[in-house]
Amino acid sequence: MTVRGDFKEPARCRPDLVIGREEPFAEAREQLARGGSVLLHGPAGIGKSTVLRALAAENAGAAPTVLRCSATESESHLPFLALADLFGLVLDRVSGALPAAQRTALESALTGRGESTLQRDGLALRLAVLSTLRALAAEGPVLVVADDLQWLDPASAELLGFAARRLGDTPVQMLCAVRTEGLEEYDRHLRACPPDTRVVRLGPLSRVQVSTLLDHRGYTGLSRTTVRDIHRTSGGNPLFALELGRALAESPTRPRPGEPLPVPTSLRALVLSRLEMLSDEARRTLLVASVGARPTPALLHAAGRDHAEEETAQAAALGLLATDPEEPALRFAHPLISAALYAEASAHERRAAHAALSTAASDPIERARHLALATTGTDPKVAARLAEAAALARDRGAPSVAASLGLLAARHTPADPSADGTRADTASDGGEPGRSAPSPDERRLQAAEDAITAGEVDLARDIAREVLTRATVPAERVRAWMVVIEAAGQALGEVDAVYPQVLADAGDDPRLLALVHYQLAWREVVVDGDFAKARLETAHAAELAARGGDRRTELMALAFQSSTETLMGHPDAPATIERALQEPQDPDVACHHNGAASARFRWLLMSDQLPEARRSITGLLREARRRGMVESEVHFLRLLADTELRSGHCGRALDLTRESLRLARDSGIGESASAMLASLAEASGGDVDRALALAREAADHAEVDGDQLYLSLALAALGYARLVAGDAAAAVRSLRRVRELEHGMGIHDPARGRWHGDLAEALVRIGEPGEAQELINVTRLHARRLNRLSVLAVLDRAEALVRAARGEHESARVQLTSAQGRLAALGFGLEEARAAFALARLRARAPGPAPYDEAARLFRRCRALPWLRQVDAAVAPGPVVPETVPVVPAIPAALDGLASMERQVASLVMEGATNREIAGRLFISVKTVEATLTRVYRKLGIRSRVDIVRLAAGRRTK
Repeated sequence: MTVRGDFKEPARCRPDLVIGREEPFAEAREQLARGGSVLLHGPAGIGKSTVLRALAAENAGAAPTVLRCSATESESHLPFLALADLFGLVLDRVSGALPAAQRTALESALTGRGESTLQRDGLALRLAVLSTLRALAAEGPVLVVADDLQWLDPASAELLGFAARRLGDTPVQMLCAVRTEGLEEYDRHLRACPPDTRVVRLGPLSRVQVSTLLDHRGYTGLSRTTVRDIHRTSGGNPLFALELGRALAESPTRPRPGEPLPVPTSLRALVLSRLEMLSDEARRTLLVASVGARPTPALLHAAGRDHAEEETAQAAALGLLATDPEEPALRFAHPLISAALYAEASAHERRAAHAALSTAASDPIERARHLALATTGTDPKVAARLAEAAALARDRGAPSVAASLGLLAARHTPADPSADGTRADTASDGGEPGRSAPSPDERRLQAAEDAITAGEVDLARDIAREVLTRATVPAERVRAWMVVIEAAGQALGEVDAVYPQVLADAGDDPRLLALVHYQLAWREVVVDGDFAKARLETAHAAELAARGGDRRTELMALAFQSSTETLMGHPDAPATIERALQEPQDPDVACHHNGAASARFRWLLMSDQLPEARRSITGLLREARRRGMVESEVHFLRLLADTELRSGHCGRALDLTRESLRLARDSGIGESASAMLASLAEASGGDVDRALALAREAADHAEVDGDQLYLSLALAALGYARLVAGDAAAAVRSLRRVRELEHGMGIHDPARGRWHGDLAEALVRIGEPGEAQELINVTRLHARRLNRLSVLAVLDRAEALVRAARGEHESARVQLTSAQGRLAALGFGLEEARAAFALARLRARAPGPAPYDEAARLFRRCRALPWLRQVDAAVAPGPVVPETVPVVPAIPAALDGLASMERQVASLVMEGATNREIAGRLFISVKTVEATLTRVYRKLGIRSRVDIVRLAAGRRTK
């Protein structure tokens, strides 16, 4: 790819803003710290100069002398120019140390006076460069920073290489960057570097990293869908991504569905400079290839490009196409080339290319898309074709494609179908024969619902709000409000104002009211944490849906009702699940993460039926993936990980939670819940520090969203991670809050969060066996009533610790032995290993060798690395060091300027208290807490309670 030499990468950079380059940056930093040299390489715009500058700034303090040069293509023919940049300002310092012949040759080369050449003054000039570097190094370490090594004039490159190969132990390091397209193109540039140079390649950024980069540069108004398109079009190249983001930010209109992103002139010049060497016909062939989903020579022939082979071969020779003998489809050398070709073409040329493919493409979905993009104005027949294609994409499990096609269908649908003089038979369009075709807004709402399924919540929200600006039909308005609520995710408190409006729009229609009351049930759980009210709302929603003949909503309401009953420990839960599983079923509900099958899985898991739970959730995950249901996939990955974790398969759970977290962050769906379960998996089988960070992240997210449901789970994960980390006092603080939250929500099933045994164990460790025993007694009553056998075994393990603390060692030993055996029989591998570890610790108090082998074997089988480290510490020789309780640091100095009440409120926020809890502890109203926090934010220059928590966390990590 040809790149203009005067188009430089962005100069703005601080070392702390090197985004998405943590691994290569750390690799280069380590090499430089050892005294070695580094060569960064990668394609144009990949961020080499940014990383180079950051590394140079970080290492400049350790090197008294920093020599810099940055070559350009236009100056690469000038001999010794790079050498002049490097040595021009330091020559006077060292010229006296050079022999006369060397000094004369070097001065002549640097100043241009005389006729110095490598042919005439070769040896003297080479030795002069070597002597100069040695003289500078005698004063202290020297760092040579050379950017764009590919444009270095040949004379300077040869001289640097000669010196670099002979420096030996002289403290001279080189930090260089060179542009390369292939993986091995850097070889020839290594000749200008020392022998110990480490080569570090910079590759493309991920979608999340591109999103972070755009945010840092101020392009914050872009939806996730747009960021996805930017990432795809830029190929992960940061310079290209920033230019595309800038073009979108400056453009008054966004691209329509199915159209590529607008490519600014600067980028078009970067990638299309070789296009001028193609004939007009070859350019048209490439344009057709650029709009095809999978262009092949055969497709181009079918589209009327008779000389496709010769023309594409010419494009490949110019580097516009990448060739692969085993791959029949044509592939552009970079996605940006395709987008730039499309942007460069006129509207007429684009429509002609789409028209050609609307008949040539073999796939009906692709044909319909090209027909839409080749058609101007409204056309009911085109709209119907697009709606059919959207339905086909939906059936294929491609809801994102269905959403795009649905928006195209809406654009081509007449606002008043009767104005066209037609009355469409809509049987193939999702309607009934004889009925008018769907309106544009009906098709937009279907596209919004497809976008929700695909995890493109920003797009869905935008569509729904656009419809609400003009819709008057109650059914359309309620349907749009449902999309707005769904798009809010767990942050339902942010859409509180919607519920009165949607109730007014629903009127007395039972079908519409059922939808509203179903969403009100979710609000009761997430925002108010009231499971009893949620249960009543779901029952009412199911009744309304049955009366209105809406089987889908009835099934969803029954499934949610059964889930609330399960968590409440309500005796009707199994019967409600059976009702939700009765025929007729809805295929979308059957594999939905809030459907009856998911509710049944939750009941199986909490009832200790792990093998059946695993089979159930594996099938649900497979079906969600087949249908492209992103939110359900995130959810089911997490639930499968939970199943594996309970089974003691920590390695498998780690893999699943990391996959779930990646997908959640990529789509912006379920981040808090995925971080919470990833924390549990990390604390059990991975990195405890990471577990603590993830749990705090999950708690912060839930707190900001006002999500009581996941706040309790996140705090339970934080308590467990703190227990594994050896901070029992902090674990107690977190888990006591969980107890308060679940009591307030009316959650009585101890199998939900399974934190009770951890709290009891932590209480014993800090010397509170009485409170631990009281907790065990209360929890045991609920566990026995609900027949939660694994919970009862864990409680016995915790009670044995209480007994051991009281000196009742024999009864504790018997109880631990029994608990271990029961947990093994139930298949709870990690809990079994923990019981074995507790038993080993108890026996270690008796004379003789400590029997830790069994615990180590079980933890190894689980791949429970943090627990294995505890076993290693227990068997290590040396005096037993009593567990210490970390001291919580004082309030950060930043709070000193706050008033007394403001400091108290901020301090409680740092402890993780909710606004309601703060109000109760300080005997003030919640509104007073909110007003006080607003003043705190203003005084501290921050924006949210999360920033206060981070302030405290930052102080603790010092």
